[in-house]
Amino acid sequence: MEDDLALTALCMALRQRSVLPGLVHHSDRGSQYASNDYTDLLKAHGIQISMSRKGNPWDNAACESFMKTLKYEEVPRNEYRDLAEARASIHQFLEKVYNRKRLHSALGYLPPVEFEAQLAAQNTEAAARKLVA
Repeated sequence: MEDDLALTALCMALRQRSVLPGLVHHSDRGSQYASNDYTDLLKAHGIQISMSRKGNPWDNAACESFMKTLKYEEVPRNEYRDLAEARASIHQFLEKVYNRKRLHSALGYLPPVEFEAQLAAQNTEAAARKLVA
């Protein structure tokens, strides 16, 4: 089930975000992230694959933090009847809570949606300055 959930989350992220050159996907060595389906999808989108060293979860602190949040704040609070219900519920949690409301210390205590909007605005501003110069 973890393999399916990881692949579903990756597909959702790819549909909703722009993949820019240089994007790195960092994960632990879990079978769901090392599966052929998962790595093939990353490669097909030109995403560089990075995995933590064996037995060294600190390589991947941000991802470990995310998984802890998902496992403690979403999954135990629900009893999913089937995979489709699990996917829908986790999607709701990610989009409505994790990405829009939850503050992230690594992002200057902003939710990811706000951080991405600020980054996009800065990039647009920098591009405009280049055109003028």
